[in-house]
Amino acid sequence: MNSDLTALQQIPGIIRMEEYDREALGERLLEMTHAVYPHDDVYGPYCTIQEYIDCPPEEVFEYMANPYSLLEWTYSVRSLEQTDQPGLLRGVDSGDSPIYCKVEANRQALTVDYHCAWDQGDELWMIYLNRIVPAELVLKKRGSVVIWTNCRHPYYDANPFPELVPKADRPWVGEWWPLFFAGHTVEMSNLKAILEYRHRKGLPLGPILEGASNLPEVRR
Repeated sequence: MNSDLTALQQIPGIIRMEEYDREALGERLLEMTHAVYPHDDVYGPYCTIQEYIDCPPEEVFEYMANPYSLLEWTYSVRSLEQTDQPGLLRGVDSGDSPIYCKVEANRQALTVDYHCAWDQGDELWMIYLNRIVPAELVLKKRGSVVIWTNCRHPYYDANPFPELVPKADRPWVGEWWPLFFAGHTVEMSNLKAILEYRHRKGLPLGPILEGASNLPEVRR
C-alpha cells in the first residue's frame, strides 16, 4: 500500500522523491547546509542537549523522576518543599527567586518532564522535557542516553506576572535564554557525574538529602 500521491501534491512545500530526484535533493540540502550558523538559528525556538550516562536506564529514570534530585544536579534549584497541592513543590532558584515544580514521569516510556515556573505555581510554563533512551539500542553499549529539550515559551520574552517579582532589580529567566545550551550542558554534566560515580561504586543513587526520611512520598 502506498500513500495517495494526488492528495499529497495539493500540499505545498513537501519534498519527496516523486518530485525531487537525488540530484535535486542534493542541491536543496547544500542550500540548507552552512559552514557557520547564527546563534539564534541554532538555539532560537528550541534548546536540546544530550549526553551518554554509564548507568542503567531504569536507574536513571528513578533518580530523575524524584523531584528532590533537582537539589543535587541542577546548578541553583534549592530548598524544595511540598505545597498544599499534591505533587507541586516550592523552592528557590538563582537569585532567591521562588520556583514551583511538578514532575510528570512515565516509567514505560522512560520520560521525565519537569513542569516549573518562577514566582507562582498556577501556570507551570517552564517545561523541561527529558527522554531516557537505553544506550544498547542506539550506541550498542550499556547505559543510557538522556535527551533534554526546552521550547521557547513566549513567557521567556516577557514576565507575565510582574506583580509577583520579589525584587525589582531581579533579572528575568528569559534573559538567560541565549545561554541555555551552555547552562544546561553544565547541569547535564552534573547529572552524569553523580549517576556514574554512585553507580560505579555501588552506592544508592539517591537523591541523598538531609532529613530525607521526613520528606513526603513522591507521587508519579
